[in-house]
Amino acid sequence: MFTSLRPARRSDALDSDDALDNEPEDEAEEPLRVGLRDLLRVTRGHRKPIVVALGFSLIASGLGLAQPMLATKTIQEFSGGRPYLILAVLLGVLFIVEAVVAGIASYSLERSSEGLVLGLRLRIIDKLLRLPMRRYESQRLGDSLSRTTSDTTMLRDSLAYDLSEVVVGLFVVVGGVAMMLWLDAALFLIVLVIVGVIGGLTMLLLAGIRKAVEDAQDSLGGMSADLERALSAIRTVRVMRAEDREKERIGQLARQAYQQNLQAAKRDAVIGPMMTLAMHGSMMVVLVIGGIRVASGEASLAGLVGFLLYITYISAPVANMFDVMATLQRGLAALQRIEEVTQQPGEADRAPAATASAEPVKAAVPSASGTTPAVEFRDVTFSYDEGRPVLRQVSFTAPRNAHVALVGPSGAGKSTVFALLARFYDVDQGHILLDGTDITSQMTLDECRSKMSLVEQTAPVMHGTLRDNITYARPGATDEQIQRVVELASLNDLVQRLPQGLDTAVGEHGDMLSGGERQRVAIARALLPEPSLLLLDEPTSQLDAANEAALTRTIAQISRECTLLVIAHRPSTIRAADTVITLDNGHVTATGTPDEIGAEHILARD
Repeated sequence: MFTSLRPARRSDALDSDDALDNEPEDEAEEPLRVGLRDLLRVTRGHRKPIVVALGFSLIASGLGLAQPMLATKTIQEFSGGRPYLILAVLLGVLFIVEAVVAGIASYSLERSSEGLVLGLRLRIIDKLLRLPMRRYESQRLGDSLSRTTSDTTMLRDSLAYDLSEVVVGLFVVVGGVAMMLWLDAALFLIVLVIVGVIGGLTMLLLAGIRKAVEDAQDSLGGMSADLERALSAIRTVRVMRAEDREKERIGQLARQAYQQNLQAAKRDAVIGPMMTLAMHGSMMVVLVIGGIRVASGEASLAGLVGFLLYITYISAPVANMFDVMATLQRGLAALQRIEEVTQQPGEADRAPAATASAEPVKAAVPSASGTTPAVEFRDVTFSYDEGRPVLRQVSFTAPRNAHVALVGPSGAGKSTVFALLARFYDVDQGHILLDGTDITSQMTLDECRSKMSLVEQTAPVMHGTLRDNITYARPGATDEQIQRVVELASLNDLVQRLPQGLDTAVGEHGDMLSGGERQRVAIARALLPEPSLLLLDEPTSQLDAANEAALTRTIAQISRECTLLVIAHRPSTIRAADTVITLDNGHVTATGTPDEIGAEHILARD
């Protein structure tokens, strides 16, 4: 699920991306294991509001600690026949003030933890959108979504409750113990022995909780990924009558998560009762022994009442401290999965620093017209997997404002040419130049991609309106600019047919549109930013004859404004090109006009 995404080394990923952006992807990976220091580091940038919230909690706890002593004093005054009403009223006021301050503390802590988790979620979202392309090939979408939602929620609970319970609980326990020692040290030693023995046994049960929770979250991530896979292909699932098989596959992961959560719950369920046993047992022993001492005159009734009140008062914090140790394991498990994402290196959005040993990039070779080529590949070699090159010493040029077709059989390297131009990957050897500038050593990712647009063969259309999809790269486009690309992509009929025109929702993945309509929407979207280089991956694959002819005319018009590099399969698309470049087995085998290349290449099919 995300095991292949474990980072190469520990770093301050929740504080800085810069150190990670240049991390080599092929460096030997070491298992990531987070600890309490990592959990505390997550609070960086949110510590001031957390400290304020904890301050209110400590004030409320201090008011609570004063109540048993004030109650003891009230009883002493009453027993001695002295005025006690002022003390009783003061005790009531303390109850009210403590409740108000505790409410403020609770809201402040919740607000701080929600702000912290919001920052984490935004960070994960940003990281998931900027991972190198190789990472998307090894991860599953549903598991990524699980880390953004359920894992951050689990971490929020640990930060909101566990950290406050630790700080406030320690304050209350230390204060309560001090008062119990002051009231009766002998009785306190009895309580310490009972709680210590049972607490030690409880610690042994905490060992397996974190592992069980990690496994359960991984299973939930896998379940989300498989469910997303099935729902995204629901038509195929229905036609293939695969509902039961998918239910069984996804259900198996759900059952695994159920069993793993039960393993954690079994250990968790014992902790509370054992600590309750410890505190109740202590109270019963103190009541019996203390009662005997009061009856024999060795201790006062007021002192025994105060001691019992302090046992009652610290019993919840003591039990909570052990509960915190259990739930803290859940938070660490969630943080483990979150950091497995945030510590991944993202795409470096900068030009690499020049070095003395760097190979200088020679000036671009002018075209026959004397101008610098729009695109130039120079001896480019590239492999997705080491030792298995997809492109081998590929060299070609695409003149400015020309229509260039890439043809060749499946696996020849056509799509890889597009991927390298868009800097989804960087070349192993050689150079790629845009307008005479090396895209790897002399341009940032943003500078490179700002010069081009891409129309994928799958023509993805996203949830939203038709206008949202067309203006995706240029949200501030004017109506005139939108109308221009609508006409260029032959979308007028579609816009007129839709009930709300450009403002009609197109459904999830553009399901309200036909395949050809989705492809034309993708073309309009790519044309709107007016790129200097337009990459078209078989733009006519889902168009009928009439729309294909219209697009051919559009391409001829576009090529007067920008350079077109087209992966072409259909003879009509190939014949419309100015230049044809044929690829086979990662090599350029021929370059020329459609007539010069010949029918055997023009009719090549993937």
